[in-house]
This record gives sequence, C-alpha cells and structure tokens, in this order.
Amino acid sequence: MNLPKALTFGTATLLLLAGWCRSALAQANPDNSAQNSYAGSVQAVAATPEVKQLSLDDAIRLGIENNLALTLAKQNQKIAEAQKLQLANALLPNLSLHADHGVHQIDLSSYGFSPGILPSFGITPAQVAAFPTIVTVNSTDAQVNMSQAIFTWSGIDVWKAAKANEKAAYYNTQSSRGLVVLNVGTAYLKALAASSQVDYAQALLKTDETLLYQAHEEHVAGTAANLDELRARVQYQTQQQTLISAENSFEKSKIALLRQIGIAPEQKIQLTDATPYADLASLTIEDARKEAYGSRQDFQSLKQQIRSAQLERQAVKHERFPSINFDGNYGVTGVTGQIYHGLFTAEGTISIPIFDEAKFRGDKDVAVAQVDEIRSQLNDLTNKIDQQLRDSLLDLQTAAELVRVARSNVDLATTALGQTTDRFQAGVDDNLPVVQAQSTLAQAQTQYVNTVFQFNQAKLGLARNLGIIDTQYKNYIPGNSPAPQPQGGK
Repeated sequence: MNLPKALTFGTATLLLLAGWCRSALAQANPDNSAQNSYAGSVQAVAATPEVKQLSLDDAIRLGIENNLALTLAKQNQKIAEAQKLQLANALLPNLSLHADHGVHQIDLSSYGFSPGILPSFGITPAQVAAFPTIVTVNSTDAQVNMSQAIFTWSGIDVWKAAKANEKAAYYNTQSSRGLVVLNVGTAYLKALAASSQVDYAQALLKTDETLLYQAHEEHVAGTAANLDELRARVQYQTQQQTLISAENSFEKSKIALLRQIGIAPEQKIQLTDATPYADLASLTIEDARKEAYGSRQDFQSLKQQIRSAQLERQAVKHERFPSINFDGNYGVTGVTGQIYHGLFTAEGTISIPIFDEAKFRGDKDVAVAQVDEIRSQLNDLTNKIDQQLRDSLLDLQTAAELVRVARSNVDLATTALGQTTDRFQAGVDDNLPVVQAQSTLAQAQTQYVNTVFQFNQAKLGLARNLGIIDTQYKNYIPGNSPAPQPQGGK
C-alpha cells in the first residue's frame, strides 16, 4: 500500500510564485510596457452594409469590451486569482482516493520458502509433492489518503501576500479600463475635430466657387481683369486641395478609432455626438490631490503590492519556525472475492530547519529589497500624481483661454470676409482682399477646432489623473453639445 507523501511548504518556491504574480501586474501597467497595446483590439466586429451610428458612449463601451490592453489586464487578474487558489490549496486538507486490482505471480522459493517444512504442519508427502512453489494471487486494495498542513506560518503569510496581489491585479485592471476610456475618448475627439475641419473646408469651398463664378462673369463682361479670375481660380483649387487633405485625415482618424474599439476598418460610421464643448467647474490642487489619492487605481495597486511584499518578508522571517504536517490513510486489502482486512496509517511530521542560515539571510535580503523597491515606486508615484494634476489644471486653464481667443478670431475673420466680399461685389475693390480674408478665416477655423480638441483632451486628461475617468467621463465630455456652425462668408 502506497503512503502519500507528507505535505511540504517550500517558502522560497511560493515567494517566487508570488513574485511572478507581481511581475504580471507590472506588465499590465502601460507605463512599463514596451508596446502600446491600447491602440489594438482583440475582436473585430464584422462590417455591415448600412452606416453605423456611433456615439461616444458606444465607442467607449466597445473599447472596454474589445481593447487589447484591457483584455490583457483582465487575463493577468485571472492569473493572480489562480495563484491565490494554488497557494490556498497547500493550506487546505488534501483528500485522495486510491484503488487497484492486480494479478500477482509469486515465486515462493525466492522468498526462502522450502517445501521441506510442510510435513511439520501435518501435510502428507503426496500433498508436499503436489504443492506449487509458484502461485498466482488476485488482490484488491482501496484506501482514502489525507494530508494536512497543521502549522506553517510562512505558508499562511505567503497566502495573504497572494490575496494582496489579487487586489493589486484588480486595481491594475481598473487602471487599464481608465486608460482605455482616455484613449478611445481622445480618438473620438480627434475624429470629431477632423470632421469639423472637413465641414469648414467644404463651406469655404462653396464660397470660393461663388467668388470664382462671379469673377468669371465679370471678366467675360469686361468689368474685371483676367487677373481677378485667375486669382479666384487658384484660391478655389487651393481650397479643393485643403478639402481633400481634410477628408483624408478624417478617414484615417475613423480607422484609428475603429481599430481601438474592435470594429472592422471598412465599416462606414457616422459620429452622432457633436463637437463637445462645455466649461468645467474650477478645482483646487488640494481637492484634486485628495480625490486622486483616493481614486487613482495605480496608486491603490502599489499600496497593495507593498502589503504583499511586507507579507512575503514576514514569510521569510517565519521560515525559521517549525512546520507540522499530518499524513494518514485508511483502506482495505485482501484477495479478490474473499475476506478483506482494514488497514490505516496516521503519522505526524515536525520539520525544524537547522542548517539553512545562508538561505534564510538570502531570502531576507531579497524580501527587504522588494519592499524598498515598491515603496520607492509609491513615493515616486505620489510626487508624479501631484505633478500630473498641476500640469492638467494648467493645461485646462490655458486651453480654455485659447478657445475663447480662437472663437473671437473666427467671428472677426468671418466679419472681415463678409465686408471684403461686399466691397468686391460692389466693384470698389478687386478680389485680392477677399482671398486674403478667406485664408485668414480658414486659419482661424482650423485653430478653433484644434483648441476645442485640446480643451476636451485636457479635461479627459484631468479626469484620468484624478482616477475617475472610467466612471465620470460624461461629466467632463458631455455628448451632443451644440457644435459651432461652419462659416464661409457670403
């Protein structure tokens, strides 16, 4: 009957296991990744013939479902959960069933049996002569085995460390979720900005077409020089180039958005949210820090990693303590079909490390270094959060001022274009001022679109740095806000 091996708890092995879990968590952090997996997706939604209406909420939902980085983070979280279960199993009772049936051929003479001793048992010579020395026996065994770690202090510490690693993996997944919302939201805003550029370019092209027609008619009528018509035609074709370039940028921005959210790139989409612009309530740096330190998932993850490393250090300290294990089994054995006899074994094992001082000191140095390393990372992240918040607040303030100035420039350029167009149509001036005014308006409109994008991007960045972007992004980028209408003059 085979006895189960005594349950042993190798702390160094478990520390290595927990350390691997922590390295998997680090890979889930995009700051430590060599590749930007947030630009990819793991599932492509098949294209459909109709145009898909895509809102900001839909894009973020699809990004959360399909984004590659978030999927990898979820897998790392599952790995951390599995590691915790593996470590917990070493502390729980281990029950197993064993049964076997065999046919055994035994040479009795090889065990020292001699037929010469049979007469002493009253066996006749004829029976002795017929007694076989090679016999066949059918036997059956069945048993229940149990092993249990009664006391292993270091093992309990490592299991607690695995629980802390599991929490850290959860926070890393939530942090990745926030980055997905940030990246998808930014990609959606880029596509909206590119769409606005197309609208502005189309409006200016219509204006240029009208002016070209007027210059041509006046030239034919002899009331305007050929130079005016040539100038208007050059301006019209230049604006055609601008429109082609804007349409190309718009299509590429849509492809990038579809790539992040897992939709086939050939899918035709229409962005249903207008260019969002809404002021944001002022926030002090003190309130921002308080919010970030309580909500930032990467900050909470590092705190859990410190907790895990501290427990691992305790586990190394408790390696010096004895460990107690129990092994036992109960079963029956006998000749198949005949009488079976019960058997049992119960034994306890006490393991006391004696000559492992070098190993203990080495494990301690490694564990202390891990704690110091993660604590340094936490201190750095604390300062980094403060820096990021200050940068975000400055960017937000600056972007808001730029939007205000850019909006004013669009209004002024639109007025200037209207006045120069009136002068040209009245024959007071040629069309050179009109061309210059159109160029100024185009620049103002482009700048306005860019500043609105920067403002919304700054708001998303602030929400990300506060750690609330995945749950409160709607408060920072409200959908379906009124979009500024394209202006192209008269």
